[in-house]
Amino acid sequence: MGTIEFEGQAMRPGKIVCIGKNYHAHIAEMQSVIPEQMVVFMKPSSAISANLRSSAGETLHYECEICLLLNHGKIVGVGVGLDLTKRELQGELKRAGLPWERSKAFDGSAVFSTFVPAPNTFDKLFFELTVNNAVRQRGEVTSMLYAPETIILELQQFLTLENFDVVMTGTPAGVGPVAPGDRFEAKLIDGESELVRAQWVAT
Repeated sequence: MGTIEFEGQAMRPGKIVCIGKNYHAHIAEMQSVIPEQMVVFMKPSSAISANLRSSAGETLHYECEICLLLNHGKIVGVGVGLDLTKRELQGELKRAGLPWERSKAFDGSAVFSTFVPAPNTFDKLFFELTVNNAVRQRGEVTSMLYAPETIILELQQFLTLENFDVVMTGTPAGVGPVAPGDRFEAKLIDGESELVRAQWVAT
């Protein structure tokens, strides 16, 4: 597929920039440590899919995240997305000191809601993910190590952010495996106002 939707228009991001280890609780559940610098990895636009798969050579794990849409270096849109991960392979790559792309950048590894205009401020922005009607993840901007504005400033120190690039801002605690037939619902909320909602059924 390779496209996202913003205000009724289909757009193809040049790249998806992902931030890792951006919540204390997720760092703890992965038995990792707080990094000295912001962790950055990439997904190509070919990773975008409208379909949620449960496996791709191995069982996939979901990581729900607040997502930012850029234009002229500014955050113009927000959405919610699933960063799908081959967790077993990622562990093998980490232990070998190798890059993560085989476990993170495969086709179908980025599943997004539609994007809507960004709020004026981000301090009241959060998402909630339910799987089979049970809350699995909740992530607030105020709990991030790097807030959206800080992420953009950090990335711009070494990376050209092109129009309609997407930034995935990291996942909180509560990640887990996807099973066939699982029903996912993600909501992005600003204060008390729901901005966008997405639903997927895993195949």
